Amino acid sequence: MAEINVQDREIVLNRTFNAPRELVWAVWSIPEHLAKWWGPTGFSITTTRFEFKVGGVWRFAMHGPDGTDYENQIVFVEIAQPERLAYAVSDGEEDSPGQFEATVTFAEVEGNRTTVTMRSLFKSAEERDYVVREYGAIEGGNQTLDRLGELLATL
Repeated sequence: MAEINVQDREIVLNRTFNAPRELVWAVWSIPEHLAKWWGPTGFSITTTRFEFKVGGVWRFAMHGPDGTDYENQIVFVEIAQPERLAYAVSDGEEDSPGQFEATVTFAEVEGNRTTVTMRSLFKSAEERDYVVREYGAIEGGNQTLDRLGELLATL
């Protein structure tokens, strides 16, 4: 579930999956898997570039259920398989609102399960509040993790 510290610039989402850490890592790092779960309910993605390496770029469009396309760019900052992934998120424009840095950790849990913690750090509390208000960032993040869980249950 999500937690927001009103004095902070973060959104933190946690979820534990009934899947081994290596599998959870794989569905975060292979574009064919990402296409099956990335984004809120009703969204799909089209990847145009995917370089899974430090400094590499993932460019994709998220297609909303209403037909709206949202351009996205992720630049991988840290890849520590299978424990940690860090990346910068934007729409590819220099100073557009809502850009943030994300850190995802993958913790092994007894019983061959994995806890994923996603931390999104914004430039300001105002920018964090903007994406929560305008884009439903918390609900969308939880829906994205729901979709991840659904995919993991089939693998």
